[in-house]
Formats: sequence, C-alpha cells, structure tokens
Amino acid sequence: MIISELQLTNFRNYNHLNLTFHPNLNIFVGQNAQGKTNIAESIYFLALTRSHRTHADRELIAWEQKEMSVSGTIIKKNTTVPLEITLTPKGRIAKVNHLKENRLADYIGHLNVIMFAPEDLAIIKGAPSVRRRFIDMEIGQIRPVYLYDLMRYNKTLKERNSYLKFDASKIDPNFLDVLDDQLVEYGEKVMAHRRQFITSLTEISADLHDHLSHGQEKLSIVYAQNVKTDFATELKQTRQKDQFRAQTSVGPHRDDLQFLINDINVSNFGSQGQQRTTALSVKLAEIELIYQETGEYPVLLLDDVMSELDNQRQLDLLSLVIGKTQTFITTTTLDHLQHLPDKMTVFEVDHGQIKERDTQSSTTYQKNSNFRAEI
Repeated sequence: MIISELQLTNFRNYNHLNLTFHPNLNIFVGQNAQGKTNIAESIYFLALTRSHRTHADRELIAWEQKEMSVSGTIIKKNTTVPLEITLTPKGRIAKVNHLKENRLADYIGHLNVIMFAPEDLAIIKGAPSVRRRFIDMEIGQIRPVYLYDLMRYNKTLKERNSYLKFDASKIDPNFLDVLDDQLVEYGEKVMAHRRQFITSLTEISADLHDHLSHGQEKLSIVYAQNVKTDFATELKQTRQKDQFRAQTSVGPHRDDLQFLINDINVSNFGSQGQQRTTALSVKLAEIELIYQETGEYPVLLLDDVMSELDNQRQLDLLSLVIGKTQTFITTTTLDHLQHLPDKMTVFEVDHGQIKERDTQSSTTYQKNSNFRAEI
C-alpha cells in the first residue's frame, strides 16, 4: 500500500498543494515551524479522519477559511483508490472512489498508517486514557466493526452515567437493568477485540524488541482489563457506588496496558532509552500486525523521531522498514540520518514552500500553485 499523490486545500499553512511521492522513502527537511509535520498530519488525517495533534478541527483549516480538504490516490494490490476528506461547517464528508461514505467507520481502513512521533512516548509513560486511545485507533484500522461496537458501548455508557445523575428516588431499577444489559453486550465485544489484538501485538513486539535490544531484554505487554470476572455481575455489585458517584466505575472504559521489560514495569522504572525502544518495538509490531490482518503493509510516518534515536537504533529501524513500507520522515537535518537508501525523494520545506532536492534540477512549490515531485 502506497500513497502516490496528495492534494491539500486550505490545510493549515498550505492553501493549495499537490505532491507526488516516491514509493519507497520520502524525507521532508526544514527548520521548525515550516510545515513539515503538517504534511505527515495530513496523511494521518486522510487515513483516520482526525489529527494526531489536536482534537479541534478548526485548527486544521487555514486562516480566514471556512473549510478544507485532503485528498490522495492510494495504490494497493494493483488497484488505485481515490480518497477524500472535507471539513465543512456542517462536519466531515468522506469519499472513496468519489462516492460519499455515510459512516466514517466504513471509510477508515482504506488507508492504513502508523505514526511514530516523540509524543508517542506517552503510550509508555502517559495516562491510561492515552493507551486506550492508542488501542482504539489501531484496532479500528484493521477491524472497522470494532469502531461500531466501541461507539455503541460509549453511547450506552453516556446514557447510563446521565441516568445515574438523577435523584435516587427517580431511578427505575428495571430501566437501569436494561442499560446494564446493553453495556455488557457491547462491552464484552470491545474487550474480546482488545484481548485478541493485544495477544498478537505482544507476540510480535517481543520478537522485535529482542532484536532491537540484541537479546538483552524481554518485552511483554499485559492487558490490564478492568473487568476481573463477569461484567454483568460486577455492574450489579458496584451499582450502589455508581449511583452515589453518578458514574460507571467498572468496564472497558477503564482498561489499561502495562509494558514490562524483564518483568519490570518500564513505565515507572525503565530508563528513557528503554522507554524509547519499547515504543519503537510496539510501533514496528503494529506494522507487522496490520500486514497479517490485511495482507498489505501500512504507510509509516516518522515525525521528527530520528534525532531521538542513536545511530544503532536508526540502523535497526531503517533495516526493518525500508523496502517493506512506504516511509515518510520529517527532520530538521539529514546530518544525523545514517544508511539511507539511494532511491528516495528529499523535499526541502521553508515557510510553506516545498522544493524537491535533486542533484541535477529542482522544482519549487509556491503557495497557491501546484507542485509535483517526480518519482
């Protein structure tokens, strides 16, 4: 799976942009705040209909504009698939093959991407909500039905929490039973998806971490499922407490992950190097997992992470992905990048202008004009 072309209209600092990518490696070089990450973000947005940097859609739309669009041409299994996402004042519009998708869950999965950015260390040492979001986004890419089950669970959870806020005398135990039955139905499906995903992720990431640590460390991932025995039973046992607190205290919305190196929790006791290697192992495992599930490798986005890795980790990373996935790297300089392949495209980014670096010639993209970088 590769992205052959990308078009941006009023996306952040790009009013009109048309890029053609190398099928192997694409590197965007420039100083900070020039627009490199915006390119990676737009690809992520095209795949998952949301940003990895912000929850506020308005931030994605260029200054003084009311809507924006990201479109691209995806090549997979010798098939060309045009994708388009438009943000309007009325919401998102997603199109596949120029036809509108009624549900975003039906759109997600046509382009699979893996993003690795410095903030991904939060997966290891951040709050449980960060890890739950990581689980949700990754399972959603490979199993769209998970997003449907998760949506129904969250909707029922919201209804139950709202009902729990009523005065105790107005709460009907029978209606609460109905909500509990619905919560259990969808919650069990969510937990089953997560168990299967984490089991596969653990197996693959353990092998990769063994390679990255040169056999010195053993990585394991533990699914800290909030429901210990039976979901329905635990809901009944905590009902009185839930009514007092006006919120549901048990369920997959309180799940977490634990990352262990040699049986020690790396989140609390691991060094920064171990945390980085663990995050790298997990991200690389996602690539293999998506390949196992879909038969195609995802697009890999490395947003300003190469400077965070020493030469050996850079070599290990590139050796594992180059030639296997289409890779996009954003960086402030090429000086620290080692062992790059000969076949690639380097783009220089400067204040919203993009120029392809070429030994013989170069082409410059100016705002409000089209730019094509030849493969």
